[in-house]
Amino acid sequence: MSYAITPPPQPSLPIMGSDQRFPVRRIFCIGRNYAEHAREMGAAVDKDTPLFFCKPADAVVTDGADVPYPQATNDLHHEVEMVVALGAGGRDIPIDRAASLVWGYGVGLDLTRRDLQAVAKAKSHPWDVAKGFDHSAPVSALRPASQVRLDDDTALSLSVNGEPRQQGRLGDMVHGVAEIIAILSGLFELKAGDLIFTGTPAGVAAIHRGDRFHAELAGVATLEGRVV
Repeated sequence: MSYAITPPPQPSLPIMGSDQRFPVRRIFCIGRNYAEHAREMGAAVDKDTPLFFCKPADAVVTDGADVPYPQATNDLHHEVEMVVALGAGGRDIPIDRAASLVWGYGVGLDLTRRDLQAVAKAKSHPWDVAKGFDHSAPVSALRPASQVRLDDDTALSLSVNGEPRQQGRLGDMVHGVAEIIAILSGLFELKAGDLIFTGTPAGVAAIHRGDRFHAELAGVATLEGRVV
């Protein structure tokens, strides 16, 4: 097959302990999945209608690369999240089968142009420009699910310049991983290569040029980087 232009490179993530990489197909995100974060944003949690949005696959920043400060904002915020990578997919997946689709886990940042999001909210507009911009999804290397043991007390944390910013437990999530996958599969056909950002705990705040961040999903993955 020949193309009219050079095809773009395939976005991918490193895999711990392997020279193989995980190809990224789509990035799905759930908002307001930690009640304390929803409250700090002045929003209520609607458990019956989860809030989903997407980022482009090429928004990932990997392998410890610097994160460029985005254009068109003066208020870039960090949101640390557990990231789930799917090894299989489907439609209308039963919740009791959903967890079996998970290939691996990592930790990432859902970077947000908060000033643009505030404008979008005020006008009841979509959040795309606030969430789906270039380099908006730094993600760690993935650890295969077979090597991971998660429970309600597994900690998710972020520090910036050595100062703790966000701290939460997976047990604080409104919707668990299996539930998120099952609900998403009723809206989209999920496929291998999809990533799911599973929500952020309270403590989101601005991040600036020159800041260094350290994100961690305890016992699973760490992500370190710098905003430039």
